[in-house]
Amino acid sequence: MGNFNIQLILIYAIPVLFAITLHEVSHGYVASKLGDNTAAMLGRLSLNPIKHIDPVGTVLVPLLLFFMGGFIFGWAKPVPINWRNLKNPKRDMALVAVAGPAANLVMAIFWGVLAKIAISLYATSPEAATIIYQMGWAGVMINIALLVLNMIPIPPLDGSRVVTSFLPYDMAVKYNKLERWGFFILLALLIIPVGNGNLLWYIMGPFMQFFIGIIGHSLSISG
Repeated sequence: MGNFNIQLILIYAIPVLFAITLHEVSHGYVASKLGDNTAAMLGRLSLNPIKHIDPVGTVLVPLLLFFMGGFIFGWAKPVPINWRNLKNPKRDMALVAVAGPAANLVMAIFWGVLAKIAISLYATSPEAATIIYQMGWAGVMINIALLVLNMIPIPPLDGSRVVTSFLPYDMAVKYNKLERWGFFILLALLIIPVGNGNLLWYIMGPFMQFFIGIIGHSLSISG
């Protein structure tokens, strides 16, 4: 049982590290193209996961969710963005925010393709194909979970930055004051039971199933 858990952790660890790293780098990369080089100057456009790891969001939370049997997600240290450096702050704020979830969608498709390739390898190398398939499907689920989670409009999640870009200044200031409570709101959503799961899953589940269903159907794969 112990070896089985270790193998599963390793299968999920690689997609998690790629998911959070490329998510954050995408924010910084788009920001740099739109006028803000803060992330680049601080070395945060690196693909080295160590530069982005958050002890709680990257390690503790995914491990706890893994052993609790829930869907796995996490977060990295946010890439620093100075909105005042952007060429068109209100518009560019939304573009920078969407870049992270968009990267997760691209990665979900990549992992889905990898799972599809693994199916074709099963006849010649079943053990390796099974591991690759499991990792590919884990990558699909993790990236879709991150995409959907980050688009929830609770500050400081990416969805809130998109909403902020459409609000008048006074309303945006009041709305963003929720950021100090954002973590606790998410924690409450994770704790409040709904049916066989929790309120966060109740909110995210239909959207996750939609995206996972599209990828699975288009590639003729399933978890």
